[in-house]
Amino acid sequence: MLTAVAWPYANGPRHIGHVSGFGVPSDVFSRYQRMAGNRVLMVSGTDEHGTPILVQADKEGLSPQETADKYTRQISHDLRGLGLSYDLFTRTTTGNHADVVQQIFLALHRNGYVVPKTTTGAVSPSTGRTLPDRYIEGTCPLCGYDGARGDQCDNCGNQLDAAELKNPRSRINGEKPEFVETEHLFLDLPAFTESLGDWLSTKTDWRPNVLNFTKNLVDDMRPRPITRDLDWGVKVPLDGWRDQPLKRFYVWFDAVIGYFSASVEWARRTGDPDAWKPFWTDPEAQSFYFMGKDNITFHAQLWPAFLLGHNGQGDKGGEAGPYGTLNLPGEIVSSEFLTMSGSKFSTSRGTVIYVEDFLREFGPDTLRYFISVAGPETQDTDFTWDEFVRRTNFELANEWGNLVNRSISLAHKNNGGVPAPTAPAPADEELKALAKGAFDTVGTHLRHSRFKQAAGEAMRVVSAANKYLSDQEPWKLKEDPDRRDAVLHTALQVVSDANALLTPFLPHAAQKVHEALGGTGVWAAQPECHDVEDLDIPGRTNPILTGDYASEQATWESTPVEVGRPLAKPSPLFAKLDASLGETGPDWAPVQS
Repeated sequence: MLTAVAWPYANGPRHIGHVSGFGVPSDVFSRYQRMAGNRVLMVSGTDEHGTPILVQADKEGLSPQETADKYTRQISHDLRGLGLSYDLFTRTTTGNHADVVQQIFLALHRNGYVVPKTTTGAVSPSTGRTLPDRYIEGTCPLCGYDGARGDQCDNCGNQLDAAELKNPRSRINGEKPEFVETEHLFLDLPAFTESLGDWLSTKTDWRPNVLNFTKNLVDDMRPRPITRDLDWGVKVPLDGWRDQPLKRFYVWFDAVIGYFSASVEWARRTGDPDAWKPFWTDPEAQSFYFMGKDNITFHAQLWPAFLLGHNGQGDKGGEAGPYGTLNLPGEIVSSEFLTMSGSKFSTSRGTVIYVEDFLREFGPDTLRYFISVAGPETQDTDFTWDEFVRRTNFELANEWGNLVNRSISLAHKNNGGVPAPTAPAPADEELKALAKGAFDTVGTHLRHSRFKQAAGEAMRVVSAANKYLSDQEPWKLKEDPDRRDAVLHTALQVVSDANALLTPFLPHAAQKVHEALGGTGVWAAQPECHDVEDLDIPGRTNPILTGDYASEQATWESTPVEVGRPLAKPSPLFAKLDASLGETGPDWAPVQS
């Protein structure tokens, strides 16, 4: 099972809007699938080519490579801190990535899906640098929306050419771009009208927001440029192109190929260069692509077209490329936007909460939980400190943390360990049956990326267990120790089950609960940062994220608690937050009046 996670730009630190769309949902999904016994390959990396890096480099007085190095390291640190369990988180400036991109391109070219074309390119009058379509905005000529980009209008969903915009302006400095003639290579997108349309017509079970967006994708397909006039990016491996200093692949072209190149790099690093094949060439293999809604076009239209062209399966036919017949995306799991006071998170506008700041003060699991239960799964969702405080205090601290603390504390105080259920009652079996049955219910929701419903069902078990303890009142059963022990055994069993159910959402807390229940070793494995030598560029070192997830103990099933296992007095699982935080926010991200 392939979990393909959107590639963040390496032009700045990550904010919580970024990780709400691609990061946390993909990790919750992958952790569940591993617990359920499925073999998972979760890959991504930093997107390091194109104008965004050049713009940031200019701002900081650094080279593009230095800029990419700086932010790739910071982003890797942020994602590791969140506990995102990548098998490989890499980057697009590796030698491996450049080679794979060139091989995919050559297959497209040989099969006739790449055409040269003289076109109009936008240039910044003040710098002379090419402006990518995404860095130009103006009024959409089709629907009149004033915030349309040069490549597409997010309001009506249509593809655009920057020269078609009314009142075009640079998003970098506001100046009006100049349009000049230049030759580029184009993906012959109309040559996929039938094959892409047939494929999209089979995708009836995708999220509604994705299906609605893809309905009209094949109605007006035009050739799309895959090269740009830049000196920063992957070179074009064709005579007459490879030696031109200002011709590189367009960043969107090379970035989506990263899912595959990262899989190839992961395989090479395992010592088995063919290890990627079961995830990409087995017709039965499943794949899930996680991203924000502004990336749907690239994954529902353009990446599938690349794959069809490489495979020789576009409308013109052709021969399969060097990697054989590659699988097209199985499911596109696109989230909406997490907003702040109704506005999209934006570093440039100061509407931002950085992951690093959040982790330092509140830890990873409170953010993971908030995104899972209150995030932008199917519609834009506003982040408020008030709601964050409420969820943390009442659901994590009062409900889950309290259940863990009082169950283990009572067993520690009265028994020193896990007691035997010597005097069971119907209420015990009813609660245990509810917890055991939740594995099917929650698992079904997670398999279909319904994270809010999954977390809600898991927390329903927690609420039922708290009510059970309040009803049974084991602290009043000193004169009936057998019944008390049965109640405490039941409570500990359900704590164990609920911990498994919540592990995909709260992996750091799950490890603590595992240990509080007397467990040893790794329950929920965490990613690790490593510096490694580039596989193809001598002397080059790259930071990566990876981890040993195969040896973790977490499984998606009810595991009987061991009678007699010693228990120590537990520490609080989640600290309650001061209610005033909901009104003011922290000093590094105060509530805007």
